[in-house]
Amino acid sequence: MSKPVIAIDMGGTMIKIGIVKEDIIMSSTSISADSGNGLRQRLPHIEGAVKDLMAQENLSCKDIAGLGIASPGIIDSNRKKILSIDKKFGDAPGIDLEDWCRRTFDLSFCIENDARAALLGEWKYGRATDLDNVVLMSLGTGVGSAAIVEGQLLRGKHFTAGILGGHFVINYKGEVCNCGNKGCVETEASTWKLNSNHKLPLSDYKAVFQLAEEGDSAALAIRDQSLEVWAACAINLIHAYDPEIIILTGGIMGSGSHIIPYIRQQTEKHAWTPWGNVKIEAAAFPSSSALYGMNYLVNSQNK
Repeated sequence: MSKPVIAIDMGGTMIKIGIVKEDIIMSSTSISADSGNGLRQRLPHIEGAVKDLMAQENLSCKDIAGLGIASPGIIDSNRKKILSIDKKFGDAPGIDLEDWCRRTFDLSFCIENDARAALLGEWKYGRATDLDNVVLMSLGTGVGSAAIVEGQLLRGKHFTAGILGGHFVINYKGEVCNCGNKGCVETEASTWKLNSNHKLPLSDYKAVFQLAEEGDSAALAIRDQSLEVWAACAINLIHAYDPEIIILTGGIMGSGSHIIPYIRQQTEKHAWTPWGNVKIEAAAFPSSSALYGMNYLVNSQNK
């Protein structure tokens, strides 16, 4: 029987922390990410939240298998470092998180890209447990992706394989993205892009979909363009990775009842899949799949 794992999911708005054992989250909490001010200043708060959860469960560090962090950005999972990150937690590449984990908790440590972690959680415990070719697409502050091909998680030579779906170019004449490219999926439709358009009084996609339902013309235009962008991204992911299923997750999927049917319709119409249709489904654990994924990775590392 494996020991519990401390799993941390570093979101741009909230940091989720859980104690996970097998396929059960024993207890969890969230703290503000305050990601614009960096990760270093959040580490004491993360430490306090972890220790509070352990006290609730009457656990000591000796009872814990290890600690795993799911982080945005490009992650070297071998050297256990954040190589590059887009604005959120901008100081993170300069922090030795493995050393912090050892000094703070005396635990083994692993780190992985957050979309890959979420995909592993869904593959091992959620929506895709019986499949070997799976893509996850995360719609949130940005647009993330990850891929499992023939039962193997894609990482690539430089740890970017599978995770840059949000930076597929779908409008080569478009605006410059945070990554430096033009017309990326994220630049065309994501929460950060929505927030950067100060001409519109819309701060999130919940408001966009609600106002569109009420017939607001600006909201309708944003909704329709965003649906087209996300469908185009899904088609690109299908053509790139040949999955059996695309799992959709992320904060925007609160409006999934609008998003899933549209993407399903567009992929069935436009993706080149002569064998049949790729399943388009919502994540089984939309708010916690990355915690499950880090639990799996910590236990795999310890074998």
